[in-house]
Amino acid sequence: MTVEVVKAEEAQVAEVVVGVEEETKKVTNESEQVVEVGEKVKELDDESKPKIIEKSSSYKEESNFLSDLKEFERKALNDLKAKLEEAILGNNIYKKEEPKKTEEEAKEGEEKEKEEEIVAQECSEEKVDTDISIWGVPLLPSKGTEGTDVVLLKFLRAREFKVNDAFVMLKKTLQWRKEANIDSILDEEISPDLSSAAYMNGVDSKGHPVCYNIFGVFESEELYQKAFGNEEKRKQFLRWRCQLMEKGIQKLDLSPGGASSLIQVNDLKNSPGPVKKELRMATNQAIQLLQDNYPELVAKNIFINVPFWYYALNALISPFLTQRSKSKFVVARPAKVTETLLKYIPVEEIPVHYGGFKRENDFEFYGKEGGSVSELIIKAGSTNTIEIPALEVGSTLVWDLAVLGWEVKYKEEFVPTDEGSYTIIVQKGKKMGSQEGPIRNTFRTNEPGKLVLTIENLSSRKKRVLYRHTANKSC
Repeated sequence: MTVEVVKAEEAQVAEVVVGVEEETKKVTNESEQVVEVGEKVKELDDESKPKIIEKSSSYKEESNFLSDLKEFERKALNDLKAKLEEAILGNNIYKKEEPKKTEEEAKEGEEKEKEEEIVAQECSEEKVDTDISIWGVPLLPSKGTEGTDVVLLKFLRAREFKVNDAFVMLKKTLQWRKEANIDSILDEEISPDLSSAAYMNGVDSKGHPVCYNIFGVFESEELYQKAFGNEEKRKQFLRWRCQLMEKGIQKLDLSPGGASSLIQVNDLKNSPGPVKKELRMATNQAIQLLQDNYPELVAKNIFINVPFWYYALNALISPFLTQRSKSKFVVARPAKVTETLLKYIPVEEIPVHYGGFKRENDFEFYGKEGGSVSELIIKAGSTNTIEIPALEVGSTLVWDLAVLGWEVKYKEEFVPTDEGSYTIIVQKGKKMGSQEGPIRNTFRTNEPGKLVLTIENLSSRKKRVLYRHTANKSC
């Protein structure tokens, strides 16, 4: 696994504390329950009837609208805004707190301050910088920017609405950003070799941008050494992670009703184990850095393809996470990857290698009529068909289909309207195992008819089928 376990804001490592056998069992059960949560398919009287999938989410973020805040939350927000306004206008936002001094040092300090006050009075008034901002959002409350409240609420929630703690956190973040030149980090070229380790792709059902973190790339010893080989490389890795986080923030809508946080999907398949010393060091540093400076910018951390050592790793990392951070974790075993992602991300937004319909540079369904995703439930031991009408001669039918867990027999046929014509076998019937990916196929019609997809459920459990289709009409 890679230090990249901290993919945004509040790290990406799970909350499981493994110590005692009893505790491990408890964690495993809880993780599986999380995987199983979500809105279950509402069974109709006739389960074989297809229906259009309704996008829904199984979690809910707090509202950023002032009218939805509790009284103590509104008061905390107003108090923080007052402190921030005073600090900005007083040019104190970047002032570091001085360490406690001895009595003698205090007297010397007082005399020095008096001298400085005299000098200051003789000099022209210092210009006040009121253009302080973070993530493109102005922070001076009196400017009335709607995103200011959204940003401040993130710091307040990260500190349980303790105003002083949130204010200190904000000041430290601003100081860190200034010293590390974070505002210009997007213009830098940092560790291009790591581009395969993470990428932004699509949105979830609520419009949150989704970031995929691919830990398996660090199975390569060459890439591992480039990322974590020495202290300097680990520093570069941390800066690259911050840059990636800043890129993700560019896709957010920091307004009261906007999608103001990310979804992190962390793929642990083939990831190096936690025995790597350099990885552990970088992980701890990254967790602290991102948690301290990117509060409430991750809505969910979804771990997929979780290996056996994951729980032991969490025992090491859990102490570095806040309880709020840990509450955002979702864990999925290899067999539950697609099912888990579907609880948060529409199938058309899930990459095809994770069981979804999204393909790179694919425009087959973009801007086309139809193409909406439908769902079909097939009872155990039964057979269902999906019919796609093809009334226009010369049109090309395109369809995507996926069966969660597969273990079915599947075939495709074109049945002409003219009873005198022969049925055309598009794909012969064959058994589809649990490792099958989504099907994409096409068929050009030479006469009116219908395409018939037949699915026979060979298992003892009902199956969930997702599909969509469209027709490219001939010119």
